[in-house]
Amino acid sequence: VLGAIPQDLKFIGEKTTVEIGDNTTIRECVTINRGTQDKWKTVIGSNCLLMAYAHVAHDCILGDNVILANSVQLAGHVEVGEYAIIGGMAGAPQFSRIGAHTYVAGHTVINKDVPPFIKAGRTPISYAGVNSVGMQRRGFSSETINQVLEVYRNIYNKGLNTSQALDFVEQQLPACDERDLIVSFVRESKRGIIKVFNKADLDES
Repeated sequence: VLGAIPQDLKFIGEKTTVEIGDNTTIRECVTINRGTQDKWKTVIGSNCLLMAYAHVAHDCILGDNVILANSVQLAGHVEVGEYAIIGGMAGAPQFSRIGAHTYVAGHTVINKDVPPFIKAGRTPISYAGVNSVGMQRRGFSSETINQVLEVYRNIYNKGLNTSQALDFVEQQLPACDERDLIVSFVRESKRGIIKVFNKADLDES
């Protein structure tokens, strides 16, 4: 069902749309709701694959070459960067952000923002390393992948808080588009980014 009325009680019949790019495949029983007054549209990029029973709610923005596996559920206002892959039955609440070139494991609850170029999974959702295989497949050089690895070593493995890590990355690591994309994504996060897995968090839950 494409372009259905948003499942949002604030919707009052305003004229909104769904925009779908070229060469995007939408399989059986997928639902994509049109936008609300927030963005006035829901956008699916080009060359995407939305597998069976996936749901994309109102005002979501999906970049090009995104893959949603079976039964992925995206609530309203979710943003997904280009080349992101989200595994089957994963779900993202409203206003979640999933960065470009990420891989999110199936059945994951995406309740924190997922920065670009990484893998994420577990419960609670946690950083699982850089998506180096995905980056290689998309033509990133070994030098660029190593630069991304170094950025995330400072964010996740050096014992720094997020602000300290970002300051260090900007001041000490060589500038490149990938570094700047990561830094801007993390700085703009309103709900916070995912953390490294901590067994204590699992025990408490």
